[in-house]
Amino acid sequence: MKKIQINYILIAATMMFSLLSCKKDWENVAPKGVFLSENYYADKDQAYGALVGVYDVVRKNSGGFENMITMMNAGSDDHFAGGGGATDGAGIQGFSNYTLNATIMPGSFWNDYYQGIFRANTLLAKLPTTVMDATLKARFVAETKALRAFYYFNLVRMFKNIPLILVPLTATNMYDAVQATPAAVYTQIEKDLTEAVAAAELPSSVPAATEAGRLTKGAAQALLGKVYMFDGKGALAAAQLAIVNGTPGGTSQYGYKLLSNFSDLWVVANKFNSESIFEVGHSSAGNSDWGWWGSGRDEGNTVNVMVGPRSYNRPAGSTAIDLPSGWSFNVFTQDFYDAIKADPRFGATVFDLKALQTAGKADYIAGYQNTGYFLKKFLPTAADVRTGGGSLELNYKQDTYVIRLADTYLLEAEALGATGARAQALLDAVRARVGLASVPVSLAAIKAERRLELAGEGHRFFDLVRWGDAVSKLGSRGFVAGKSEIFPIPIRELQGTKLVQNPSYN
Repeated sequence: MKKIQINYILIAATMMFSLLSCKKDWENVAPKGVFLSENYYADKDQAYGALVGVYDVVRKNSGGFENMITMMNAGSDDHFAGGGGATDGAGIQGFSNYTLNATIMPGSFWNDYYQGIFRANTLLAKLPTTVMDATLKARFVAETKALRAFYYFNLVRMFKNIPLILVPLTATNMYDAVQATPAAVYTQIEKDLTEAVAAAELPSSVPAATEAGRLTKGAAQALLGKVYMFDGKGALAAAQLAIVNGTPGGTSQYGYKLLSNFSDLWVVANKFNSESIFEVGHSSAGNSDWGWWGSGRDEGNTVNVMVGPRSYNRPAGSTAIDLPSGWSFNVFTQDFYDAIKADPRFGATVFDLKALQTAGKADYIAGYQNTGYFLKKFLPTAADVRTGGGSLELNYKQDTYVIRLADTYLLEAEALGATGARAQALLDAVRARVGLASVPVSLAAIKAERRLELAGEGHRFFDLVRWGDAVSKLGSRGFVAGKSEIFPIPIRELQGTKLVQNPSYN
């Protein structure tokens, strides 16, 4: 079996759809080759190929220009969109300054996830008749349900009012899809994840050499706990997350353990480490190139090139780190810099190019909204630049975390009401890992810890919204209560369908 984390090129070769609008997203796409022919899904090999195709959409976390990390960072109080100018990516700029509308809203944040859901629905419909081992089939079902749940979770958090589609649509009913209530979507997400967790066939761990990146029971359980948090079900979240987390600071039953050194989380070679629960794999082996970048075929991490400084250079004899040039997106705000500058995580989180330039140790061309503070977690060094085929900028291979253990520690502490001995121990473990003393557990302390621990990883905006803090933190950027908590539905998804635009975006 080939490794999931390096196999995204296979996905495109066997499962690529051209889904650019709602009309394309849900239609019964004509068969190409063997993929959607009547005899596909006939055996375990074909079913496995289809399963890899469902996994492919996970890459949206950090693959392509329209990725979750840089987009969600841009709308938080910790970052500006940055980039080359005010028109460098209309969608990311519009989210950052809260002028986003249905016309400039990048359609891929909608249709990429529905593409994953379409694939999941098709595989779930076909698996009952696939000739293969029953245990393996049950595992495929559990993984597919968990992935469908993850895609719906991101969709409902971004757009709130979305269609809930659980079977492959056909040419006769694809235009009849209507939006479900958010409550109904969350109910289905929780159902899918509960069934995945309960499946005995979903393994507690996978062999790193052959299956790294595939969902495990712990990953599904962590995702379920996070979903419960966003659905306002703290007690249920705490129960799930406690199983994932185990004894704070120790090794959980799934083998999860905080890394001793925070900076090791961002070492490119340190893939699928003990703190990683759900991880997106990237590779330079696909020779990703401009002609098909962002199509689903590219395997590189695009966040890496997006967050780097422009035209970076070092004078002779400088001791500054050697970096390739990037596109200067997601620069940190001064407010965030001031919040983290005395924290032990500063050096692994923030690249202070402003200070290096002042000291004459490095120079660069300032991008849009430049502060001189760059996102160090995803900043590649010159040694990380691919020397093989394809475009060098598109072949960075650093993985990214969808969920890691420090995230679930802090979520559980919050789910426990931010009080009690266990909540205190969970907070203490995250702080002790970086050499910080204990502080009394409280919601305010957990909020502050999540901001510094998870900075730049795409979580902050969603946290601010669920805490009800977005207006106070983002009002000066143009955030409007009752509107800006969610994205507008891309205009192409409304044409010829029964979908209704989100409030205040008409």
